[in-house]
Amino acid sequence: MRIRGLRPALIASMLWAPFLLWLGVPFGGAIVAAIVLGLGFLMAPPGLDLLERFPRPTRFLSHLVLCAFSAIALFPVLRVVSISLRPGDKLLSTSLAIFPPNSTFNAYARLFTDEPFLIWMRNSILVSGVATLIGLAFASTAGYAFSRFRFPGRRAGLLGVLTTQMFPATMLLLPLFILLARLQLVNTFMGLGVIYVSTALPFSIWLMKGYYDTIPRSLEEAALIDGAGRWGAFVRIVLPLSAPALVITALFSFMNAWTDYIVAAQILQNEALFTLPVGLKSFQSNMTTEWGLYAAAALIVSIPVVVLFLFLNRWLISGLTLGGVKD
Repeated sequence: MRIRGLRPALIASMLWAPFLLWLGVPFGGAIVAAIVLGLGFLMAPPGLDLLERFPRPTRFLSHLVLCAFSAIALFPVLRVVSISLRPGDKLLSTSLAIFPPNSTFNAYARLFTDEPFLIWMRNSILVSGVATLIGLAFASTAGYAFSRFRFPGRRAGLLGVLTTQMFPATMLLLPLFILLARLQLVNTFMGLGVIYVSTALPFSIWLMKGYYDTIPRSLEEAALIDGAGRWGAFVRIVLPLSAPALVITALFSFMNAWTDYIVAAQILQNEALFTLPVGLKSFQSNMTTEWGLYAAAALIVSIPVVVLFLFLNRWLISGLTLGGVKD
């Protein structure tokens, strides 16, 4: 009898149950067992037998170490969940329970009813989405040009792309702000998008160029012989084969815009145009901080990123590694 992922799920359940019970989660072992069993059935590789012998001590220790590091990584997230559920704006507590006494979802309700959180989320989705699409279009075509064509200035262009990666966006903020001011793009989404696209392009172009180098030219030559033009060969042959690199590029561009605070805080001055990081900062003042709203908003903001990573997980590793080696 073979059940996918059952043994790792059982091991994870045994290791996580004491941890959650120590944090005060009722029936923590049963809850985690149900979750990890479900994930094990869906995500674990096939071929794991229910009746196989118990794992060797070294294998058990590896599971133990991995679960310990998972606990270390998840503990801050659990504390943020606890802060978002506490009545009032309490940051510190003597209790380690995830669900504190008198837990309430008042912070979440206030976030959607009393605060312009949905407007901030709409702005972030708009800016991040547009910056990702434009950056992906520029990076895919520019990377293809650097990979396939030989033209005057190609070597200098590659050197410039590589050199600009050494300078963070904050270092370029002053000249970019002066440029946007002269173009009258300060306090606009277009100006903010220009900065996001321009700062993400060097890494994206270099990544796409490296990945294109691993694709055999013979595939394009065969398409050209069959009557496809250069653009047709690029769109129909090269781009589908470059899906992992495109996913990495899109994810990097999206994260660059979604999580940025410093640039957005300088460019956007109208509260109706605030993105999520700038909006969340408004919960903090000189005298007090609304920790419940801050924690609740932080958890909600992280959901799209987690969903993207889970959805794009199959392409992430291949997209990061294949472009690093040239055959």
